[in-house]
Amino acid sequence: MAVENTASKCYIDTGGGVGDGPTDVHVAMAGTSDLELTMTGDAQEGVNTIAQVRNIGALFADQRQPQPARTGDMDRVNNVVAVGAGKGGVGKSTMAVLLALSLRSKGRQVGLLDADVYGPSIPMMLGLEGIQSIAADEKIIPVEARGLKVMSMGLLIDPYQPVIWRGPMVHNAVKQLLEQVDWEQLDYLIVDLPPGTGDVPLTLAQSIPLTGAVVVCTGQEVAKLDVRRAIGMYGKLGIKCLGVLENMTYFVAPDTGREYDLFGKDGARALAAECEVPFLGSIPLNVAIRIAGDEGRSAELSEELDAPTQETIDSATARMVAQINAWNIRKTELAGEDDQQ
Repeated sequence: MAVENTASKCYIDTGGGVGDGPTDVHVAMAGTSDLELTMTGDAQEGVNTIAQVRNIGALFADQRQPQPARTGDMDRVNNVVAVGAGKGGVGKSTMAVLLALSLRSKGRQVGLLDADVYGPSIPMMLGLEGIQSIAADEKIIPVEARGLKVMSMGLLIDPYQPVIWRGPMVHNAVKQLLEQVDWEQLDYLIVDLPPGTGDVPLTLAQSIPLTGAVVVCTGQEVAKLDVRRAIGMYGKLGIKCLGVLENMTYFVAPDTGREYDLFGKDGARALAAECEVPFLGSIPLNVAIRIAGDEGRSAELSEELDAPTQETIDSATARMVAQINAWNIRKTELAGEDDQQ
């Protein structure tokens, strides 16, 4: 027997007739967590009149789907890595810049796309404010900073102009930045996503042909709730979570050398283990990083940072690269298995 709840468009399969004895009812539907809660209630109403119903199991289809194909110049980009966060204020853009710079310091060809259209801060951090990108042969030429190829909405609009766009407009803008920018040959394109798990980061994550995603967080319990949501979002989209990167983990007092755990200790590491994703490392709160970002000198940080802090950044980057390489090998194996079937 099948019952359709036309109001919520959910289909209820009882697996048998009403007169066949106690019946398990399964509701299959797709949607976000908010929609799931509503639909579960609607589904209950839809089956209240069915006699001898023993159990209702809601089987929600996740939103996994094939990653979008890389078209145009994106074919020349080997790996596209999103840097996201469950909430703002955790230093996501700073981590995106540091990862890109670390990769570049190892001789890799690296691009940095500032897709955080509501708060494009990367031009300021890299000293690119006021520099206009140019177009040639219907392509946008990215701006360079210490060998990084950089593109941001902040290079195309007034830096003080508010961006009041809904999801579809943001999607179209980022799609243009991806497909109409002459990225040339890149080993890595680091994409700084907007924070959160709402419509905009969700749409962008679905639209960009990602190799995987890094989730940036701080270690306190409140922030960890949002990290779980971000990891869950990438999982539902079928996007590989390359790992959790903890920022502002501790502060080393310059006068005493004493280390202070500002947001607790090992919180992000424990969360990564709980969520069964890699832990990439802990980046300390460092005044030099803040000053360089404020003064537009982040591209010069490798010359200014103390050795231990730079080592933590390079180690986190190396772990990310190891995850990318392992995942690319696994994808090749899976593709081969599909071809044999």
